[in-house]
Amino acid sequence: MINRRCSRTACSRPAVATLTFAYVESTAVLGPLALRAEPGCYDLCAEHSAKLSVPRGWEVVRLPGEMNTPRASTDDLMLLADAVRKAGLGEQAVAPEPQVSRRKGHLAVLADPDELLGSKP
Repeated sequence: MINRRCSRTACSRPAVATLTFAYVESTAVLGPLALRAEPGCYDLCAEHSAKLSVPRGWEVVRLPGEMNTPRASTDDLMLLADAVRKAGLGEQAVAPEPQVSRRKGHLAVLADPDELLGSKP
């Protein structure tokens, strides 16, 4: 069982939902609690997820799933990731090809695509 608290200041209730943002598309995505905390994502309790509001002109995508218990399945996490990807790339866009990367904490170092293809002298 996942045991995390709401990200809102002074709230100590257990988190039941995860909030992410697709800034380019002015979209907030609220779904079942992710399996682990990630930078840029916010865990919310049932009360704060129900009262969620966004700036004027933004859209809220509420993913289906159980948000009354502090646990999410792998399928729910994949739905959340797909919704954020679709909001950021658009429905017709093709997912980018994977890039070689090295992770250090929450930062990632991506390889230069020209170096991967051998185009640079």
